[in-house]
Amino acid sequence: MFVLMSQGFFPPTFLVLLYSNSKIIYICRNPMDMFISLWLFTAKLRDNNLESLLLDEVFDQIFHGIYANGPFFDHVLGYWKASQENPINILFLKYKDLKKDINTHLQNLAIFLGVPFTYDGKKQGVVKKLKEVEVNKKGIHISGVPHKTLFRKGETGDWSNYLTPSMVERLEKLIQQKLDNSGLAFKLSSRTSKDIVSA
Repeated sequence: MFVLMSQGFFPPTFLVLLYSNSKIIYICRNPMDMFISLWLFTAKLRDNNLESLLLDEVFDQIFHGIYANGPFFDHVLGYWKASQENPINILFLKYKDLKKDINTHLQNLAIFLGVPFTYDGKKQGVVKKLKEVEVNKKGIHISGVPHKTLFRKGETGDWSNYLTPSMVERLEKLIQQKLDNSGLAFKLSSRTSKDIVSA
């Protein structure tokens, strides 16, 4: 089983071909929240001797598809399309939906993995914030990054505290263009933005 976030490394064709019998869970954040999350996370990892990453410079790179793991929209749409073609092996989830109704999505996830919750499991509850699990408070990831660095607020819509109206407008147009006719849509969680819906 693989659990991937929209900042992940592997294109869908790689995983589907390499692990055709595996279950893949892909969790996607809306592009605006993903961008801010990535920008803040990358800033935490930078050497203190290096110049800080300016928001507008990083925005322009992401906007033009310059991203360490390939263009964001290619990655997300690749998994979206793969999940539509192979729903038995690929589950596509949106982070905001998980936040809104975690219990239902965890039950669906358990069914997808072939291990549905028992009545007792549902009654006891299964949700615990990962940030509060002891292993995530201490220790270091295999990449050398402290576990606690991997967690921030986990809020949706926080991008509205960082992006300028001009950035929002540019990104909204890009999202609309990239998602057009894909069936994938995002609710962007802010009064300053319209929801992006794809036909």
